[in-house]
Amino acid sequence: MARRNRYTVFQCLAHTLNWPAPRWRVLDAAHQKRNTAEYEGFLDVEESAIAELCALVADLIADFDKLTCR
Repeated sequence: MARRNRYTVFQCLAHTLNWPAPRWRVLDAAHQKRNTAEYEGFLDVEESAIAELCALVADLIADFDKLTCR
């Protein structure tokens, strides 16, 4: 149940910020890796993935700011 709820949160980005699925799926995949690291003690993240996440988060913040007229 929790996985589906989290997935729905990421899916909402398609409707709230007009993010296409490939963008929000990167966030979902990162969250899955975080869970694996926390619950199973295994973390394997490439530097390129971190750079991609940083860029996506910057875009997420910018898109949210546009939505809220900040």
